[in-house]
Amino acid sequence: MISKQTAKSIRKWFRIIHRDAGYLIFGFTFIYALSGIALNHIDDWDPSYIHETHEYPFKLKGNRISKKDFKIWLENTGLGLKYRKHIAQGHKIKAFVKGGMIVIDRHKKKAHFEIVRKRPIFNQINSLHYNRPDHWIWLSDTFSGILIIVSITGLFIVKGKNGITKRGLYWTLAGIIIPLYFMLGSF
Repeated sequence: MISKQTAKSIRKWFRIIHRDAGYLIFGFTFIYALSGIALNHIDDWDPSYIHETHEYPFKLKGNRISKKDFKIWLENTGLGLKYRKHIAQGHKIKAFVKGGMIVIDRHKKKAHFEIVRKRPIFNQINSLHYNRPDHWIWLSDTFSGILIIVSITGLFIVKGKNGITKRGLYWTLAGIIIPLYFMLGSF
């Protein structure tokens, strides 16, 4: 057994470590939580990109369209898209523009635009979550280590009826059992 004085000293240091580490990881936790929610609902929306669709009339003079004519028509749409190239495929023309693609149906004389733009804030946040640059891996591992420290120190900060040996034990067990249930249920 450890003395009351030693236990008090340990709890004091755990509070200090828990508090300061908690301040340090606030930004990481907030960003990971926000991107985690966004990525959990990826079937409902694209958290990284905004997809816009537009339709415009398109009149073709003859069977072909020159690069110059295409650029002029593109400017007249008012969308501010930059021409890259276009190719003919049967009765359709596929045009590639910066940030999207245009499919032109010669028979219907319509152009269907799909423009893809980065979603502000979420694109950058999500890139940290699933497209990490090499240096981010070290930061992410450090964050994970600090989370472990915060989890462990948090168990022993409170004493008495709300501590780990009483009420805290039930919440801790629930926090272990719930993810285990979903992990084992997925097999």
